[in-house]
Amino acid sequence: MNAADVMVTKVITVQPDASVREVAKILLANRISAVPVVDKSNGLLGIVSEADLIRRAEIGTERSSSRWLELLVGNQLSAQDFIKSHARRVADVMTRDVITVTAGASLSEIVHLLEKHRIKRVPVVDKGKIIGIVGRANLLQALLRSQQDISGERLKAPVSQADMVTKLEAEPWWPGNVNVIINDGAAQLWGIVEAQVQKDAIRVAVESIPGVRTISNEISVHRIPRAY
Repeated sequence: MNAADVMVTKVITVQPDASVREVAKILLANRISAVPVVDKSNGLLGIVSEADLIRRAEIGTERSSSRWLELLVGNQLSAQDFIKSHARRVADVMTRDVITVTAGASLSEIVHLLEKHRIKRVPVVDKGKIIGIVGRANLLQALLRSQQDISGERLKAPVSQADMVTKLEAEPWWPGNVNVIINDGAAQLWGIVEAQVQKDAIRVAVESIPGVRTISNEISVHRIPRAY
């Protein structure tokens, strides 16, 4: 799946001359945590999130200035903090360097960006114009859909013993000295692994195999001495 498969296309947006108050009301009314800022032709200019609005003079949460920090980096940082905490217009508080993706971006790429930049959503753009947005909730919805598809597949065609072994042996954590036999939907596991996490990973892998209904897990956890 890619961004086009999971993105929200009816994106709530604001223009740069909107007020901070208006944005706060939009976020609360629609139960969202951020809103893209666009120009009149829907070109993406920035994004305003809850994080951009929590350091405000009105509620006494503005950031305290640091003399030592000003000596190190100058007074630009404190000036920027003042703008964030006192400005009335969206253009002054929005984040301008927005992380975006295209409609063809894979879900793996999107998750990587969310984790790398510690953000909750990414706008989807085409030639600079916003066409959608993908947030964590959309990824959870994709997970639910895929789980439903997997449940249906498990009832249809069981995986062959040979395909199952090939799949397991391709995993980097596969210990090699474990046997897995599946007969009429019943899986039997036995052998020795060095850690409980390996035993759990094998169980999870077998649980995901189409056709498996029950598992008898007789794998033992025992640290195997290594020869040096």
